[in-house]
Amino acid sequence: MSVLRIAVLMDPIESITPYKDSTLAMMLAAQRKDWGQPLELYVCQQSDLMVRDGKAQFRLRKVSVADDNQRWFEWLEESRVEPAEFVDVLLMRKDPPFDIEYVTSTWLLELAEQQGVLVVNKPQALRDCNEKAFIAQFPQCCTDTLISRDAADLRRFVAEIGDVILKPLDGMGGAGIFRVTATDPNLSVVLETLLHGGATVMAQRFLPAIKDGDKRILMVDGEPVPYTLARIPAEGETRGNIAAGGRGVAQPLTEQDRWIAEQVAPALKARGLLLVGLDVIGDCLTEINVTSPTCMREIDAQFGTDIGMDVMNAIERKLRAAAAE
Repeated sequence: MSVLRIAVLMDPIESITPYKDSTLAMMLAAQRKDWGQPLELYVCQQSDLMVRDGKAQFRLRKVSVADDNQRWFEWLEESRVEPAEFVDVLLMRKDPPFDIEYVTSTWLLELAEQQGVLVVNKPQALRDCNEKAFIAQFPQCCTDTLISRDAADLRRFVAEIGDVILKPLDGMGGAGIFRVTATDPNLSVVLETLLHGGATVMAQRFLPAIKDGDKRILMVDGEPVPYTLARIPAEGETRGNIAAGGRGVAQPLTEQDRWIAEQVAPALKARGLLLVGLDVIGDCLTEINVTSPTCMREIDAQFGTDIGMDVMNAIERKLRAAAAE
């Protein structure tokens, strides 16, 4: 019987926080799932991608995982280099920053696609869909937003709107996010900091609904998980990110949440974005996370879902469709 091989490109597995790591949730689901054939699970990092004579290769290490906060992985073999097509599926789960090395990885993974590997999410879509700027495709879902690298433009926007969130386009986890007003004495230094080196900045109207949480809606193959994780800011904070001290409370999707998901879903499916996290504050879409969306384990723990398995079932459908072509 043939073996199904799934590789996961991630940050070092030794460094994750297992009880809240969505990548681990998916790996655990892959191990539990009855694929109808034996499964082998591998991990690699960006430095383990290479191209030789026009063919992508991966340096892989076979692993097993466990739902154990003390011992969540075990190496089964030493690492070895294999042609990309050695694996059937590669999950691209490298966290931002989305820098030139990340872009380079998508180029190499595109070669792997050409060699028959199902890459989730699709490498071209990872390049095309910046997690902040992608919301511009759905203005009907968003609040007042400006994307610019010009300080004067940003100052005018702050003066017009009055209370604004400024953030870099390539960050994650709440890093580099500032709340400013037109009379803020720190506005100049905030703009200098964010625009340093010619960077582009996103400015959005501050949404008071952040007090009720920055909601993460997980989309699996264009369908929303029926529960969202509202990441409620810590006292004195404007950022709801768990990495910035926010508290996660799972809750059912609202009608507006579902409407936003419906607006975005066709574009996600068309671009090959199988797993995506929509960030919603109040009634407004604020970001679309395509690189390594999280919050699976928190929702699973509070509502008994199995989102990792939802992802594996979607991958199985993709594999079957490809085999039938």
